[in-house]
Amino acid sequence: MDPAESKRPIIVKKVKKGRHDFHGGSWKVAFADFATAMMAFFLLLWLMGNTDQEQKQAISGYFNDPAGTSATPGSKSIPIGEGGANDAIINLKDPKITEDDIEDLAEQQERERLNQLQTQLEELVDTSDAFAAFKEQIIIDITPNGLRIQIVDKDKRPMFDSGSSELKVYSRRILYGLADVLKKVPNKLSITGHTDATPFDLGNYGNWELSADRANAARRALTRGGIPGEKIARVEGFADSVLFDKEHPTSPINRRIAIIVLKQNISDAIEEAAGQFTDED
Repeated sequence: MDPAESKRPIIVKKVKKGRHDFHGGSWKVAFADFATAMMAFFLLLWLMGNTDQEQKQAISGYFNDPAGTSATPGSKSIPIGEGGANDAIINLKDPKITEDDIEDLAEQQERERLNQLQTQLEELVDTSDAFAAFKEQIIIDITPNGLRIQIVDKDKRPMFDSGSSELKVYSRRILYGLADVLKKVPNKLSITGHTDATPFDLGNYGNWELSADRANAARRALTRGGIPGEKIARVEGFADSVLFDKEHPTSPINRRIAIIVLKQNISDAIEEAAGQFTDED
């Protein structure tokens, strides 16, 4: 070999391939983007086909006004994500919402709470050993004034001895059991005493005085059971003026103690009336 040829440089020629090299990875990224876009498109079509007009309007309203600060086509909808507060949630300036509406809502919620309390007390009476022998003597119902719990007399099982305002031992036990539940309720209480129509007269002491003293004895038992004194809105005696069984005025069921878990508007009215009476004095 010619020494001159052995010193000639070796040239390597690289052939540059075209851009349509399917052995590279760039096309995969583009295809993934395309597939994702198609999935999103078909998902959108599916959603649009499964939403009603109101929901479509809500979605439109959100994208037009995510913060919910103006009256948009979707202003009746609840915003999604971090859009902020929409007027649809609570529009305090809406002239359709009145004080009466707010009061009605509050009263409805209070009725629901009283219904729950009624259920709780009925379960207590049915399951507690302290009430086992007295289930028939405890009557629980809802009245316009609130939840009423009546403890009535029964033959050979009265709450008090005849002509006495001293509670029987088992009567105290009943009131302590009720107090354990009622002390957890924010509502104030009304306590009333009632007698039957049997005449009772010891000079200056009759059924009116007796019924009031019995109501007050029940109040003392409830406070000993844990109910704060300030939760007692009123204590009254009605003698035989409000009979439970009007057809049988001397029936034992007319002799009773009634405890009412007062609705808020009733306890407010009692306080207001008491304040007016004090002012007049």
